[in-house]
Amino acid sequence: MTWITPSPQVRELMKQGAHAVINAPMEWLDELDRATVASNPVLAADPVLAAAIGRTNRANLMYWATANVRDPGAPVPANLGAEPLGIARDLVRRGLDAAELDAYRVAEGVAWRRWMDIAFRMTTDPEHLRELLDVSSRSISAFIDSTLAGIAAQIELERDELTRGTHAERREVVTLLLDGAPISLQRAEARLGYPLQRPHTAAIIWTDDTAGDLSHLDRTAEAFAHAAGSSRPLSILASTASRWAWVAGSTDLDTDGLRTAIDATPDVRITIGPTGTGVEGFRRSHLAALTAQRMLTRLNSPQRLVFYTDVQVVALITQDPQAASEFISDVLGDFRSANTQLHTAVLTFIHEQCNASQTAARLYTHRSTLLRHLVRADQLLPKPLAQNIVQVAVALEALRWHGATATT
Repeated sequence: MTWITPSPQVRELMKQGAHAVINAPMEWLDELDRATVASNPVLAADPVLAAAIGRTNRANLMYWATANVRDPGAPVPANLGAEPLGIARDLVRRGLDAAELDAYRVAEGVAWRRWMDIAFRMTTDPEHLRELLDVSSRSISAFIDSTLAGIAAQIELERDELTRGTHAERREVVTLLLDGAPISLQRAEARLGYPLQRPHTAAIIWTDDTAGDLSHLDRTAEAFAHAAGSSRPLSILASTASRWAWVAGSTDLDTDGLRTAIDATPDVRITIGPTGTGVEGFRRSHLAALTAQRMLTRLNSPQRLVFYTDVQVVALITQDPQAASEFISDVLGDFRSANTQLHTAVLTFIHEQCNASQTAARLYTHRSTLLRHLVRADQLLPKPLAQNIVQVAVALEALRWHGATATT
């Protein structure tokens, strides 16, 4: 296709608009991510992949805008940087293909609507506006086409490389087990090198910093196995930025030791499922860890070591974040914005079966101080605590996992 250079006036408008894109408010970028992920159930169900899509959205937007600041109205070459090529690796490692890239068309539509808003604010001249929209439409479409073609080509290269190794076999077997597909126990154990008829505890280990040292993920998997008293874990490369891990054996985890290991690698996070026995336990423990991971992502929680058994109720009631936030506000009222000390006092009081002496001892505080906290809570709550204990406990548990107010 022959590229027609726009007029000087439109080139200047393209440059001004590109500057506006570079300085776009965060809500624009959030809208882009939400629309992209919501368009594909596979992306919506995988927090790590969804985060990677978000990074690629931002990279593509900035790449196109920067190119138009540098040379307004000129063709923009494909973006084949770290973020788009990382998506290719992640898709292949999940057994997905280029069809998932159609989600970027949704992002293109959202970006185009925002660009039209910018264009109509920059000029009222009908000829300049017509030319600006024509040039930018062709530019955006050609840029997305070439970028997706590049990612699709990289997917094929990644698949060729991956299928030559043993990782593909291990991932295939684990996927069959998680899906409940018919595969003999002996064959699965032989290909995984892992016993399946024993108790299992599963973990999901991931990082949001894909540019960092990804060997931390493997070291964390080893630390998880060590905390469980196991020689080594079954570790599956779920993506470049995440690992699925299992340890066999019915043992209690050394939580303090694992937390120390996590603290030493501040870019790594881990969710752990409950112990289960046999193939069904293998599957259920993993799905529980995955549910906890999704909950953290959904609530933008900063927690880094999370056990599913600690968040099971919260994960259930926060599947609709907006409804959960409304529930918390309805139940807690003004108490929602009280300080963490008051929240902790009330929640501990409920956990200690409303025994003030035991609660004060657990919190290392004086009983009279605790009673003052409880009186203050009653003043802030819509209903007295004694009349609404269960709902207050659930609301406080949910609140402590929200990103804006999360506590350890």
